[in-house]
Amino acid sequence: MRNLSSLLGASALAFCCATTALAGDKAMIVMDASGSMWGQIDGKTKIEIARETLGDVLQSLPQDLELGLMAYGHREKGQCSDIQTIVAPGPNTARVIGAAVNKLNPKGKTPLAEAVTMAAERLRYTEDKATVILITDGLETCDADPCAVANSLEQNGIDFTAHVVGFGLSKEEGQQVACIAQNTGGIYKEA
Repeated sequence: MRNLSSLLGASALAFCCATTALAGDKAMIVMDASGSMWGQIDGKTKIEIARETLGDVLQSLPQDLELGLMAYGHREKGQCSDIQTIVAPGPNTARVIGAAVNKLNPKGKTPLAEAVTMAAERLRYTEDKATVILITDGLETCDADPCAVANSLEQNGIDFTAHVVGFGLSKEEGQQVACIAQNTGGIYKEA
């Protein structure tokens, strides 16, 4: 039987992804692969919980949803520029995204603001409706203001929304990343 963390994570991520799927837009999952994802919840690493949760959710999404994957912190320690589009948004990407997430090796920093910005740009948020789903266990560590960035993306986008799923965050930490969702009309869920 899956533990409570996995169930809560699946519920939060499913809710965010279902919202996106119903909207019929393009979406990018931004996956936290920073070093803190090796931390544990109920004896299981956060990266394991995130992998399992995402795997479950991906199986339930419509195949025609244009979904991509971006990750940060998975290639280098100490580099705020370690952000990579791993799977370009497209239909039928669930299997490829799941396999890619399973290969991530957390080790780096947490450039939340830059990763969300890059995801929005990849989705052409100033030309098309775009949704970013950020899965994170930490706060910005690269001297940027994610709340201000979210405001700017909302103001400059056609119909930009960011949802945030927080893993293992304290209430105070959750409030510091919830603004990304709140400032763009998105949803913040704590897993």
